[in-house]
Formats: sequence, structure tokens, C-alpha cells
Amino acid sequence: MVALTASFTAAPSAAATITMAMTKKRGSGAVCFAELSFPSFLPKQVENIRDTFARKLATRIDRLPVPVSFSDNSIMSSCVRPLIQSKTSPVVLLHGFDSSCLEWRYTYPLLEEAGLETWAVDILGWGFSDLERLPPCNVASKREHFYQLWKSHIKRPMILVGPSLGAAVAIDFVANHPEAVEKLVLIDASVYAEGTGSLATLPRIAAYAGVYLLKSIPLRLYVNVLAFTGISFGTSLDWTNVGRLHCLYPWWEDATVDFMVSGGYNVSAQIQQVKQKTLIIWGEDDQIVSNKLAVRLHCELPNATIRQIPDCGHLPHVERPNSVAKLIVDFVQEDCYKESECVS
Repeated sequence: MVALTASFTAAPSAAATITMAMTKKRGSGAVCFAELSFPSFLPKQVENIRDTFARKLATRIDRLPVPVSFSDNSIMSSCVRPLIQSKTSPVVLLHGFDSSCLEWRYTYPLLEEAGLETWAVDILGWGFSDLERLPPCNVASKREHFYQLWKSHIKRPMILVGPSLGAAVAIDFVANHPEAVEKLVLIDASVYAEGTGSLATLPRIAAYAGVYLLKSIPLRLYVNVLAFTGISFGTSLDWTNVGRLHCLYPWWEDATVDFMVSGGYNVSAQIQQVKQKTLIIWGEDDQIVSNKLAVRLHCELPNATIRQIPDCGHLPHVERPNSVAKLIVDFVQEDCYKESECVS
């Protein structure tokens, strides 16, 4: 349960752009909150969040219609859409277990300011999509939903980024729809777990009890202690409020239980099917997923490079956004550099 919960929560000028964009302290409350207008479909508790980056990204969350075979109606699906369309492939950011696009609150603006066409997408069953008519939230449904979102709205081969359990979502997706993915970025990847394990066999009443605990503030605070290094209690509490905001929807418990009892992601056998060029990013101080598994993943992926980030825990894109953004920007643009060198 703890390991799953932990996820809930360039051109030469790109590095300079990234550094300048983050000069304002993360988590600072020094902003006029009245300037921000949130989408009406977000839980009203979004007003209580003090993290200025989370608040700003929340104002950009939108819902797009996504047709799926398992529902008579399109699912109004939450995401953050890009403000620009670039010549390079779009970057599509997934999130971890029981989380949302707000997980990318610090790194998303850096990627955008570096000129990348960037999407942050909520995985079916989590995030801020409208699930009042609850669809199945198993692996196959999550995959189809994401594919249809890509097919309907993104429409081009993408650089797919998956952190923690989002890496398993990405591997499952690319194994089934390789034509949709140009490159892959896996961050502190949780890809060797055998699904939800014994949780899949729980009686539903016990599963609901576990999900109730999963939403609790004390458990989420404890997971923050495991996932991050050296953050204050005030920051941890605010990050907890960001990480559990989507849990306040009335359908969240049903969607999460449906995923748990379905068996979850078991993608270890699919890893070697991934032929796309892959960047593995890992926090050196990850207390959730062992660094040994980073080495194993690097060995099993046929076309991968690995980069470690020092003084960093399980979610580098939250804890070290400058480093993660620069790695992604360089990875996206490296082919452009090579083409320029050949021309010159």
C-alpha cells in the first residue's frame, strides 16, 4: 500500500530558461489568490491550497470528450493542454498511482517555457475527469481511454513520460500501441510489482476500508516523509492537500476499489517489447523503489540510457524539477541537434 501511495501524490538557452523560471520559491504563499479562477468542476477545497504552482496549474485544467467502447457517452476527461504547438513531438506527462496532473506543477511550466508542446493527462479513475457514470477502471479500460484521448486530441506520435506507477501505465501502453509513442521517459519506475497483489483478493468491504485509509491525511503525510527529502511540515501538509484533492470526488472510492480488485498493472513481461528510445531518470535517495531496479530496467530495455539525480527521492519531477526538465528537454531535442550538426 505504501509503495503504491507514494506516486499519488534543449536549445542552448533552455537551461537558462529553466533556471530563471524557478527563481521563485516553490510552495510560497506570496501571491494574490484572488487573481486565480479555478474550473468549476474542481473540488472547492482547491481554494485551500497555498502552493502557488499547484494553484496556477489547476486554473488550466480542462475536460475534453473522449469516446470509449465501454461507455455510451464520451468521458469528459481532465488534462492540461499545451499553449503552443512545436515542431518537435508533443510531450505527454502521465502521473503515478492515485494522483493527478497537479503532480507536474513544478516541471510542466519549465517544459513549456523551453518551447515544448506539453500535455499533462489524468489517467482514467484518478485525477479530475467526470466519472459520475462510473466506467470500469481496470488496466484495459485505462489503456483504451488514454489511446482514445491521444487519437482524438493529441494525434501525433509523442514523447510519453511516466513516473512511478505511471511508468507501468506507459510500458503497457507502448507495448499495445507502439505507433503512438516516439520516445519514452520513465521516472523512478514502479514496473516490477505483480499488480496489486493480495489487495486484488480482498472482499470489497475490506477494499473500501483500505481505500478510506488511503485517502487519510496521516497516511499521506507519512508517505511524503518516505517520498521526499528535507521538506518542512508545512510544505508536506500542503503537498498532501494537493495530492488528495481528486480523492474528494464522490466516485473516487468506487474507481479506486475497482482498480485494486481488478489486479492492477503487471508489466515486467512487456519491458523487452519496448523498442523506443528510452530515458530512465532516478532519484538517488529513492526510499520507495530500489535503485537496483533502475539498473535492472536499464539492462532489460534494449534502447535505454539512465540518469540519476543526487539528493533526490522518489518523485524527482516534484523535488528537483530543474534537473528533470533539463533532462527531458535535452532528450526531446537531441535529434534536432544531430540534424543541425549534419547540415552544418
